[in-house]
Amino acid sequence: MIENRNDNEVQYDEELLRQLLLDGNIEEFREHYLALHPYDQAQFYEKVGPDIRKIIFLFLSPQELALIFEALEIDNSEYEEYLKEMETSYAAEMLSVMDTDDAVDVLNELDEEHRDSFLEMMDSETVEEFHELLAYEEYTAGAIMTTEYVSILQNSTVRSAMNVLRNEAPNAETIYYVFVVDDQHRLTGVISLRDLIVSSEDTLIKDIMSDRVVYANVTADQEDVAQIFKDYDFLAVPVVDENNELVGIITVDDIIDVIDEEASDDYSKLAGISDVDDVNVNPFKAASKRLPWLIILLFLGMITATLMGQFEATLDKVAILALFIPLISGTSGNSGTQALAVAVRGIATGEIDGKNKLKLLFREISTGLITGIICALVVIGIIFFWKHSLIIGLLVGAAICCSIVVATIAGSFIPLLIHKMGIDPAVASGPFITTLNDITSILIYLGLASMLIGQLG
Repeated sequence: MIENRNDNEVQYDEELLRQLLLDGNIEEFREHYLALHPYDQAQFYEKVGPDIRKIIFLFLSPQELALIFEALEIDNSEYEEYLKEMETSYAAEMLSVMDTDDAVDVLNELDEEHRDSFLEMMDSETVEEFHELLAYEEYTAGAIMTTEYVSILQNSTVRSAMNVLRNEAPNAETIYYVFVVDDQHRLTGVISLRDLIVSSEDTLIKDIMSDRVVYANVTADQEDVAQIFKDYDFLAVPVVDENNELVGIITVDDIIDVIDEEASDDYSKLAGISDVDDVNVNPFKAASKRLPWLIILLFLGMITATLMGQFEATLDKVAILALFIPLISGTSGNSGTQALAVAVRGIATGEIDGKNKLKLLFREISTGLITGIICALVVIGIIFFWKHSLIIGLLVGAAICCSIVVATIAGSFIPLLIHKMGIDPAVASGPFITTLNDITSILIYLGLASMLIGQLG
């Protein structure tokens, strides 16, 4: 049934699974479907419509569907619709057996009434655990951590630690790292599963643990946590509160989701939209996400038009100048966007901080000057041979050189300034920088032209 392919196409017999569902062949469907990897199960679950999914609910237990739901790659707004397809009691049981952090992610996307209807059907212990995580601010370490981990006391022996591990491992999200705490549950160390296995049973944990633990505060931004994983290549990171008490862990699979989410968010802002549109989003919803920035940019564009109106007399006298306005504004916009991309990426990865900020600015000024001079020389040569006018060539070349330098400085400085103000630098989006550079490039170009109007005439 499973097909071997080298691409990202479907790796299972979708039609067979559909037919087994429609025929009511429970045993054969379960045999084929549950043999698939959860990712493939989730892909099939997403592709079929609500009518087919309602049959799946009859063929699978809430516990089995929980694994599939954890692997779904759907838009956050779609979770509510998917849950509405199920009986409330079935959905509540499914959520209660999901990994805590995944279940909380889903619950966070529901309206309060819908969320409460599920919580009312769960046992008090599960509800209390969910409420603890729901209380943390979104996009923080607390919001993405799981409370399903294994911790051991520093004064215990390897023998007792292994007993704890055997008892708690089935419910833990990962056991590759075992975190060590004191009697007040404060984080004191970490020990690997390998060290536990090879150590003598009577050895005290505090004698073999590593007390140099890299951790995240519960209020830390999820981007900062992602940076920890990147820097140290961890599979899991402990999360502590203000008293250094261990409250949860964050695993690498959740951080991969964060990195993907943050990359999509930054890409959206650089494109001037609130978030990347899903192909299934209706046109009205897509338009509502794009309109705010477009309207802002429209007003900024009016400034450009007003500026050009101030130089109407210059353009009337030397009409050929209008020919090169798109060339100058486009080149400066492209240069500014390149500098913006370098700055935003450097801030996001943590490469730019402290002295590196000045280093970046000086480098971008030098880069802008070099590229500006070269582009200016190319343009002067082209215009001289095309229009047989050295003065026009010099004017356009000088305007391009100055515009590129200014655009490069703006593209690198504005994100740094916005970041200093505590705002996501990606909001200094490509369209914003481009429009700003349009204004400055036209001001430079037509300003120079007005100064040289005598020679141009």
